[in-house]
Amino acid sequence: MKTIIKTIFNSGSNQTQLSVALLIMRLAIGSFMLTHGVGKLMMLLAEGPVQFADPIGIGMTLSLVMAVFAEFTCSILIILGFGTRLATLPLLFTMFVAVAVVHAADPFAVKELAALYGVVYLILSITGAGKYSLDYLIGRKLHASHS
Repeated sequence: MKTIIKTIFNSGSNQTQLSVALLIMRLAIGSFMLTHGVGKLMMLLAEGPVQFADPIGIGMTLSLVMAVFAEFTCSILIILGFGTRLATLPLLFTMFVAVAVVHAADPFAVKELAALYGVVYLILSITGAGKYSLDYLIGRKLHASHS
C-alpha cells in the first residue's frame, strides 16, 4: 500500500518517462493537426482560384501556402521529431493568428482549440522532441563527432 501511495504522489519523472510522454504528445498533436493540413493541401492542389482567408493581408494564396506548410509539413516534422523546436514556430504563429485574428471576435469556446494547440507547441519548443526522435539521434551523432 505504501508503494502505491508513493507512486501516486511522486511528482518526479525520469528521462525515459519524459521521453515517452513527449513521443506520445508529438504523435498525437502532429496527427491531429495533420488532418487540418491535409484538407488545406487538397484546397491548394484543387483546380481553380484559391478561396481562403487572408487574415494578415498577404493574399489568399500565400496565406493558404503558409497554412499548408505549418499544418502539413511541420506536423510531419513534429511526428518524426525532426527539427522539432524549429517546426513548432510556424505552428505557434498559425495558432496565434487563429486565436488573435481569425477568431478575435468569437467567444473563447471557438478559440479554445487553437489555444490548446498553441500551448502544446510552446511546450515542445521548450522541451524539444525527447529521446525517441530524429533530433536525438542527430544530436548524438553531432556530439560524438565533436568529442
